[in-house]
Amino acid sequence: MTLNLCVLTPNRTVWDAEVNGIILPTNTGQIGILANHAPYASSVDIGILRIRLKDQWLTMVVMGGFARINKNKITVLVNDAEKSSDIDPQEAQQTLEIAETNLNKADGKRQTIEANLALRRARTRVEAINAIS
Repeated sequence: MTLNLCVLTPNRTVWDAEVNGIILPTNTGQIGILANHAPYASSVDIGILRIRLKDQWLTMVVMGGFARINKNKITVLVNDAEKSSDIDPQEAQQTLEIAETNLNKADGKRQTIEANLALRRARTRVEAINAIS
């Protein structure tokens, strides 16, 4: 059995297709979702969304938001999302290095919080690339 996964950002639809299951990063940990899952709503953390298509796993970076599961339909509303296959490894590594430098240079609470979030996003992108290698 399959379920429909729809991943939306404010600007576009990143994914809208039938899948066999997903592993969703939430603020309280990962949750696996298969067909006929009970209705559920959750926050989505910065992390890797794993998508099961037949006999393979695909990965997608999601940058926080919300998810709703109801009647074999999963709607994931996130600030941003990117398929791992679309990430340029060299650019992702450079972004990670810049984020690490910016965290070390952060001055004050606000800059530190923003730098930490940028670092989490950058690390997740690099992690996603390594997950498909």
